[in-house]
Amino acid sequence: MAAAKRVASIDVAVDEIIRRTGGEIRLGLPLGLGKPNQLVNALYHRAVADSSISLTIYTALSLGRPSAGSDLEARFLTPFAERVFGDYEELAYLHAMRRNQLPANVSVREFFFQPGTLLNSTQAQRDYISSNYTHVARDLDAAGVNVAAQMVAVREDRPGRVSLSCNPEVSLDLMPRLARRREAGDTIITIAQVHPELPYMSNDAEVDAALFDLLIDAPDAGTRLFSTPNMPVSFQDHLVGLNASTLVRDGGMLQIGIGALGDALVHHTLLRERSNEHYRALLDVFELDRFAALIDREGGRAPFAQGLYGCSEMFTHGLMSLVDGGVLRRHVYDDEYLQALINQGLLEPRATLASLDALRAAGALHDALDGATLAWLQELGLLPAQMQLREDGLSLDGALLPNDLRDAGTRAVLETHLDGGLLRGGTLMHGGFFLGPAAFYQRLRELTPELASAINMTRVSFINQLYGDETLKRLQRRDGRFINTAFTVTALGAAVSDQLEDGRVLSGVGGQYNFVSQAQELEDARSILLLRAWRERGGEAASNIVWSYGHTTIARHLRDIFVTEYGIADVRGKTDAQVIAALVNIADSRFQGELLEQARKAGKIAQDYQVPEAFRYNTPERLAERARQAPAGAFPTFPLGCDFTETEQQLLEALNWLKEKASRKAYLELGRRSLVREEAEQQFQPHLARMGLAEPSGLRERLYRRLLLAALSRTSGGRGSTA
Repeated sequence: MAAAKRVASIDVAVDEIIRRTGGEIRLGLPLGLGKPNQLVNALYHRAVADSSISLTIYTALSLGRPSAGSDLEARFLTPFAERVFGDYEELAYLHAMRRNQLPANVSVREFFFQPGTLLNSTQAQRDYISSNYTHVARDLDAAGVNVAAQMVAVREDRPGRVSLSCNPEVSLDLMPRLARRREAGDTIITIAQVHPELPYMSNDAEVDAALFDLLIDAPDAGTRLFSTPNMPVSFQDHLVGLNASTLVRDGGMLQIGIGALGDALVHHTLLRERSNEHYRALLDVFELDRFAALIDREGGRAPFAQGLYGCSEMFTHGLMSLVDGGVLRRHVYDDEYLQALINQGLLEPRATLASLDALRAAGALHDALDGATLAWLQELGLLPAQMQLREDGLSLDGALLPNDLRDAGTRAVLETHLDGGLLRGGTLMHGGFFLGPAAFYQRLRELTPELASAINMTRVSFINQLYGDETLKRLQRRDGRFINTAFTVTALGAAVSDQLEDGRVLSGVGGQYNFVSQAQELEDARSILLLRAWRERGGEAASNIVWSYGHTTIARHLRDIFVTEYGIADVRGKTDAQVIAALVNIADSRFQGELLEQARKAGKIAQDYQVPEAFRYNTPERLAERARQAPAGAFPTFPLGCDFTETEQQLLEALNWLKEKASRKAYLELGRRSLVREEAEQQFQPHLARMGLAEPSGLRERLYRRLLLAALSRTSGGRGSTA
């Protein structure tokens, strides 16, 4: 393998790409953070200026700064975005795509969108590729991708090596395919761009730099990494997370997604571990005893005695919080025999004489060691690294010991060298890609060598499916809990999480199908889909549990467990009538009657069926009443950290209230009729200043000021206005 050619100029790399491909560029880029934006932008601008260049970009999750839906939102968002995103270089093609202004010689084909951002882009919607995450490398290869580029991390003490860091997941599956096409005569060019702030992840993410043809180490490449700020977690989201946390089984495996529901789950799982008395009190307040049999069978309420192992396509800030909180601490090993003994409780994975004896008792060791066995035990840390095998015994620290693990003298010496620590080579977290707040990246840069070695960023084909190393994966992924989200569920158990009824794509299927399917195939695993029972927009409430929907992401034959703020529905293997009854039980009571009427009309449930008494009061008001019995601070708005100032937090809550409560017409009417008291003017002066409304100019700004003060008074406990 030839060494990568180092270049210090983006333009030189662009010239090389165009020269080698003849201007027919089919560019494969990583999902999310790992895109080399400067290189991509230079290629894009070259194609815009020269119509003879054909540029097709294959990627997913093109990250852009958040955009405001109104002038009032822009006043909040613009200063915040400048502070958080700084000099992050935006993707030029993304701006054009949002405006449907990509030139004819440029197309962008994504398999996952930044959620909700491209609903109105006809170019993006037409060129969307619906593909399971595990099939992406195959599909990119079939599309004839001839340029693959991504950001990498480097370290001075690792010469000739680079880290795929945040995005090994597709690259590790794609690169061998591209290599085979190159050998067959296709023109292929692979490019890495170094970013000085990208965390250096080792294990599978560390590769030979010669994997790339060009290594761009440009002096101006250190623009800020894209980060996703910690967003608020609502009371409704907290309850979904609280309910779901009872289904996590000690000693098992955990996969979760990103977002407020995932953050809520992490918070309450940490509470279960760290403050179990308070955790159980919350379960009592919200009457989780109604689901006691299910919780005892599938999850638990006690702290984690064994801890969990993480295996998730996305390594999130929340999962890192579970590592730091001591919940994710169960190490797994890439050795079927070893893992089987650990699972059976026959081997404690620690460097002790007892572990050596356990291996002997299981037949994995003979009393006398051979060279291969000695090397294996040294790799695990079960024998000293300096021990050597000789014809006449074992040599250690200048002493000669009998080559017999039963010998008292040999055992006495070994006992002084074995520290009782965890066996080496264990992994507590397998991840495919990562994306999160800036503090998360900083945490990854600061990992101790020991912890870094236990986090393995690797290929998506390993994480998202059982094929290949299936025996080992089944041993590692015992009691798996695959926890994801949906925005709508049908009463018959189909889930919707990627696309609207009219066909427009919100995000993408990503790996959700893979995880749901995997949960069905693994013994003792469960797929758990979280959703809010209802939503509100423009003052109108609507159920997220519906009778039917024009599109499904997860077919109903894969239905398993659903969780809302009102409880848990276990619908695996149940009849349609049982599924409907269970889902109606966790629906908002304002919509239960309509759902049952539709079920009766379809003949899917008995005409005289009624919602059980315990589930007839599923209302936000009832939940709020129970919350008053909960300990203070039980539902923090930012449970995993906050990127907003205190003033911004209050403004964010007020703006969200306006979005939920007021339609566009009512929005203006509310501002006109709000009676602002003088004390509100004084109380919220910092908020008005932050929004540029301390001294309003003109009718529009005076209206914004009144509207904002009304919302702040409603959401911040103020008494300065009436409406």
